[in-house]
Amino acid sequence: MNVIKRQITDSISANIRKGKIIVLFGARQVGKTTLLSELEKSEKGKVLKLNCDNEDDRLILENKSSTELYTLLSPYNLVLIDEVQRVQGIGLTLKKIGDLKLDAKIIVTGSSALGMADEINEPATGRLIEYSLYPFSLAELAASTSEREESRLIRTRLIYGLYPETVTDPADAKRTLISLTNNYLYKDILSYKGIRKPNIIQKLVRALALQLGNEVSYNELSNLIGIDKNTVETYIDILEKCFVVFRLESISGNLRNEIKKAKKIYFYDNGIRNAVLSNFAPLELRNDVGALWENMMISERVKRNAYLGSYAHLYFWRTHTQQEIDLVEEIDGVLHTYEFKWNASAKAVQPKAFSSAYNNSPFQVVTPENFWDFVR
Repeated sequence: MNVIKRQITDSISANIRKGKIIVLFGARQVGKTTLLSELEKSEKGKVLKLNCDNEDDRLILENKSSTELYTLLSPYNLVLIDEVQRVQGIGLTLKKIGDLKLDAKIIVTGSSALGMADEINEPATGRLIEYSLYPFSLAELAASTSEREESRLIRTRLIYGLYPETVTDPADAKRTLISLTNNYLYKDILSYKGIRKPNIIQKLVRALALQLGNEVSYNELSNLIGIDKNTVETYIDILEKCFVVFRLESISGNLRNEIKKAKKIYFYDNGIRNAVLSNFAPLELRNDVGALWENMMISERVKRNAYLGSYAHLYFWRTHTQQEIDLVEEIDGVLHTYEFKWNASAKAVQPKAFSSAYNNSPFQVVTPENFWDFVR
């Protein structure tokens, strides 16, 4: 398979000329380094590459004065710094680099936002352009092959997900996912301050994997795992910042029957979710196909919106009488509603309680027969 072009490549190429530092976030092994290599190919001048997982490269940047940073970076046309979250005081370092107004184009990557959001954004405000990179999107794969081919492979994608290595080497996908889960999934989490019990994190991720598509109760998780509710919330926040899971909140207006403070938690990648459970059984032997389809479609929508620069807000909706809508997307004040059905012949309608409370809200059932309009 040829190198699959990432959707944000052109945007990064355009914005890198504006004299600001490009910050590229994304989980480990989603292709950040490959993307940097592709961007490097278009650069004709001198290039500096640092990988801060290596101590020598990390120390080059830590505790350096503006003069030292200028001496280091000014000879280069392009500076690529991988795994920048490893650098102590990275926010101040990036502020210093931004203030130098170098001619060099600078791109840094981070595999987690742990401790970085406040550390980077406050001192380096106005000096950064941030992007997120996810596992391959179905639209990216279809641009490389075809929508017809990706439709043919959708059953495989539901089980093994869309991490680059599982796509480019499908014969070894199971081993790849187990390795990713064991060696990378928790790497940044366990190096974060205050995380001393990796088995607790692993139990929590497994519990979330088992509750895919259902509402999540922090109290129930607390009782199940044996930690307090606040710790559960903290750990889920950490998992989000490491691009393992993401949350959807419930949307509610003035309907008395609406569930107002519920949440669902989805995985950015189906393959990681299945690896956590060590379950790669074919679809016909599973009882979670509907949840896998819902997870993939919602995660694809997250990717799509991020890459398009959409400011849509995503929610779900449910009442105490079990009326529900899988996804409510708010765009410019309009609520677009979606149900996800793996069985293309399954019927679904927008609940009357919702349509009465929220007028003029378009409704669509997303199935394997019509999903391209939703994800491309």
